[in-house]
Order: sequence, then C-alpha cells, then structure tokens
Amino acid sequence: MQNQKVIFSGAQPSGSLTLGNYIGAIKNWKSLEDDYQCIFSIVDLHSLTVRQDPESFRESALSFLAQYLACGLNPDKSIIFFQSHVREHTELAWLLNCMTYMGELNRMTQFKEKSERHSDNVNAGLYTYPVLMAADILLYQTSLVPVGEDQKQHLELSREVAERFNNAYGDTFKIPEVHIPKVGARVMDLQEPEKKMSKSEENDKGVLYLLESEKSLTKKIKRAVTDNENQVAFSDAQPGIKNLISIYSKLTSNTVEEVEEQFSGKGYGDFKKAVAEVVIENLRPIQDKYQEYMENRDYLEEVYTKGAEKASGIASKTMEDVREKLGLVK
Repeated sequence: MQNQKVIFSGAQPSGSLTLGNYIGAIKNWKSLEDDYQCIFSIVDLHSLTVRQDPESFRESALSFLAQYLACGLNPDKSIIFFQSHVREHTELAWLLNCMTYMGELNRMTQFKEKSERHSDNVNAGLYTYPVLMAADILLYQTSLVPVGEDQKQHLELSREVAERFNNAYGDTFKIPEVHIPKVGARVMDLQEPEKKMSKSEENDKGVLYLLESEKSLTKKIKRAVTDNENQVAFSDAQPGIKNLISIYSKLTSNTVEEVEEQFSGKGYGDFKKAVAEVVIENLRPIQDKYQEYMENRDYLEEVYTKGAEKASGIASKTMEDVREKLGLVK
C-alpha cells in the first residue's frame, strides 16, 4: 500500500444496485484494483439516519456485499468491509465534528433535501452526516474519491476539514481529490433522462436494478421515454435515446458511432428490444453469482471479517497519529 494511491468509495446498503451503479462505477472499479489500493466500505452507519427494521436491514447489508462480489470486485485485491465494523470511523467523526463549523453544515444541500423527504425524523445524525463521510475518507489517507455531482459538496467539506486540522496540528491527513474515470457513462433515469439513475429514487419506473427479473427489465426499457424523431441518434435534443445508446454502447463495447450505424433506419421498438436483450445478457451471470454468494453465508462472513481487519489496521495508524496530535492521553 505504501507505493499505491488509495481510492475510497462508500455506499449505503439500501436495496439493489442499479445498472447505473454497475456501468458508471463498479465496471471502472474493477479496472482500478491492480493499480490502486481500493477500499470499498458498505456504509451501514449512514443508513441509520432513517429508521430501519433490524432484520431486513441486516439482510440488505449482506445482499449488498454479495452484489459487489457478483459484479466482480475481488476481495483479495480490494478491501471490502462494513463501516460499523471499524470503530475508528465514529471516533474520528466526533473529533472532526469539533473541527467543523455550523455554517458549513448549514450549506449542505443534501441535508435540506433529505429533511424535506423525512420531515418526521430530522435528526442530528442527518445534520452531521457529512462529517462522518469526511471521517470515512480521511481515515485511510485517501488520494482519490469517485463521487457523483451530488456528493462533490461533501468531498469539498472533507478537504476543508482536513486542511484545517493539518494547519492547526501539523501534517496529518492527505487531501483527497475527485476521481474521474477515463472511461465510463452516466446512466440516466429511463423516465426522466435529465437526472441520474438512482437506487434511492422513490419512483423506480425509470430505474433498472441488477437483481430485477427479465420480464420487469424488458417492460421498463420498452416504456423508456423517447421522442418523435424516430431516429437512433446520440443527440442532446434526444436525451432518452441518447441514454439508451450509452447503455447499449457500454454493455457491448461498441462505439456510439457503431451503435448509430447498426440501428440506422430502424425504429425505436427494434432498438429498445435490442437494448433489453443486451441488459439481460449482461445481468444474468451477475444474478447467478449473486445467488451463489447469498447461499454461502460463511464465505460472505469471511470476506467482511478479513476486510474489516485490513481496514482497521490502516485506520488505527491514522487514529494513533490524530490522538497524538490532539494531546489525548495514551
């Protein structure tokens, strides 16, 4: 790890991963495992800002781990673990709370949005959520963080808090940067192609899930919003078709130009049918592997236990330095 830059990514274990998660993130992560120290945390503590049913939440977390493995993440190359299994996350979060200003948290747009969605449970955890996220990142001396537009504000706070701590107590934390993949695609919602496909979307008619049935996937793709042009063209004026072309291109490794040529003169019905077939073909082996992992709970436990041990080994070194800098008694 001394010679490798660290990439950290955290995701809440809520429901099924989407095709957007797979194309836009996980396919890229697999290509990074040989060149970087990749740390993938299933951030279960973040999920507790919303009340969870304990049994279903535990099952959801294990399902999320199985989905990561089914998508091809290699626990021998990457560190994959549950956030709650590494206690340094919450310890550092408290210490960074003492370095974070109220005004900074007041500016967090996600807090405002989530407060409106969960107006009956606007808790302190929801408010200080970005500080725990900063702790997640800074614990591992992270160089690069793959984040979407909706998370850039949180990463910027992580950078500001790290710099403030370093200025006050000496060089302690690496200042993380945004990781932008060389190859990737931003998969959009099939019903609202102006916004990103999201697993947290309440209306899931435009969301394709990795664990979804073939019948449901086909139905959603057939009903994807298009336009009146009836031309398969990669154009901003045709956002629905542009999104479907992007999906087809990334799953077949064909260029956008090749996709346009392949479906030149064909209608949207034919194109949507082809997109559905390619999506199903790509997701079938993932779903098969997922079932295998979910039937082998001992292996899942082995993965997350070893992952937490590796993560704790790194996190404890950071915390030892932080405690020393703050003058906490050993």
